Amino acid sequence: MRSFKRLSVLLAARKLLFALAVALAASNGFAQSYPSRPITLVNPFAAGGPVDAVARILSAPMSKILGQPVLVDYTVGAAGTLGVGRVARAAPDGYTLSIGHWATHVINAAIYPLQYDVLRDLEPVGMICANPLLIVARGSFPAKDLGELIAWLKANPDKASVGTAGVGSGSHMGGIYFQNATGTKVQYIPYKGTGPAMQDLLAGRLDFMVDQASNSLPQVRGGKIKAYAVTAKTRLSSAPDIPTVDEAGLPGLYVSVWFGVWAPKGTPHDIVAKLNAAVVASLADLTVRQRLADLGQEIVPREQQSPEALAAFHKAEAEKWWPLVKAAGIKPE
Repeated sequence: MRSFKRLSVLLAARKLLFALAVALAASNGFAQSYPSRPITLVNPFAAGGPVDAVARILSAPMSKILGQPVLVDYTVGAAGTLGVGRVARAAPDGYTLSIGHWATHVINAAIYPLQYDVLRDLEPVGMICANPLLIVARGSFPAKDLGELIAWLKANPDKASVGTAGVGSGSHMGGIYFQNATGTKVQYIPYKGTGPAMQDLLAGRLDFMVDQASNSLPQVRGGKIKAYAVTAKTRLSSAPDIPTVDEAGLPGLYVSVWFGVWAPKGTPHDIVAKLNAAVVASLADLTVRQRLADLGQEIVPREQQSPEALAAFHKAEAEKWWPLVKAAGIKPE
């Protein structure tokens, strides 16, 4: 009887090992043939904003490297939470990816009751770049420099309109940081992305924004809006004429928005490695580097582009910002 039980256990163990071997072989075979169809890169904001610009610059070389189209798709709403949630719930096969930044993948988790976990339900692929914010205003705004802007806002509380990409977005957090530092009061106008907000700023329907440099620089260069300062310790190499906040009279107001790519949790390691290799190779391309630099984006060092580095940095940013956001009492609108 004991021999029969041992034989049954042995046979069951062999079946399990065989099943695992078959699954592993199938997984390896799937990874080796990946990708065999187009890949969707989900932008959680409307077209025309900074995430869109980075996504489009990155998608073209990635398509060539991977041998399949990398298509930028849009799922907008709720400050980017809908788009990120779409990827968190997608099949972990490497065909649906999330591109976003500090606000969508860190700040939102401290504000919104999300149906997904930004740290546990996403697989880091690679970090891309980072850019500071610019304090910009409509071309007809009366203030000539940052000091005059602050003075005007103090003299006219709650009269200035400030565009944001939604609650918790980089433009919203930057605006709150600016407001707290200057002791001013403004009216926030949320949009589905900074692209639409910029259109209203250009049309004179908004007064000012604390916006990502990548979104505002083209309009500043075109003379269509005013730039008062950059929220960094040093001037942008692509816009050396714009003073830093320290130089403009608001020292220490440093804010930088970083970008990354994620896949759904459980995506096979080999597929994540292929995607990361495509991101790294794309960021090494001189044309890509120049296009990102022209937008005020700084490509992160090579050692920070790995999935492991993004995972560690992502976790550290969450631990840093979540308590600050909650202490500020920011709520969904």
